[in-house]
Amino acid sequence: MKKMNLILTLILTAAVLSACGTKSQAAAENPDSAVTAETVGNASESEEETVIPRSPDADPNADVDLTTLTSNMVYAQVADMMYTPEKYTGKVIKAKGLFSVYHDEAQDKNYYAVLIQDATACCAQGIEFIWKGDHAYPDEYPEIGKEITVMGTFNTYEEDGATYTQLLDADLTVNS
Repeated sequence: MKKMNLILTLILTAAVLSACGTKSQAAAENPDSAVTAETVGNASESEEETVIPRSPDADPNADVDLTTLTSNMVYAQVADMMYTPEKYTGKVIKAKGLFSVYHDEAQDKNYYAVLIQDATACCAQGIEFIWKGDHAYPDEYPEIGKEITVMGTFNTYEEDGATYTQLLDADLTVNS
């Protein structure tokens, strides 16, 4: 199943990137275009660079602002972040979605996440976040399912033999 998801994500990403053309081509065809491109990661000369669509409305403090992408694009972008986290490590990510909590009984530990749904709301990807500061759950956290925006530094960590992703030192805003 993971392999099929990876293949579908790669096909979707290739289709989106090939449809967009190059940054200079897009600028030449429509100089007033609302979309620009940003290179993510430090690709070597032999590697192909990853181009992420970037809206002029994107937060200038975020390297990747998922809040300005369409629901299909944001879902594809998050899938890419999960499959190739090394491209995003250390980047500031901004995301909007639903607040979620997972409680691990074995470790008696809570994991907090922003759930990002696809266009049909049938599928969701979660990004764990560590809220900056000292906050008590549940008193200071939003209610589960409330729409939030988080922005933090993308990181990976290993636990029980698995690699996980998270946003560190995240700012959290409850959307109205």
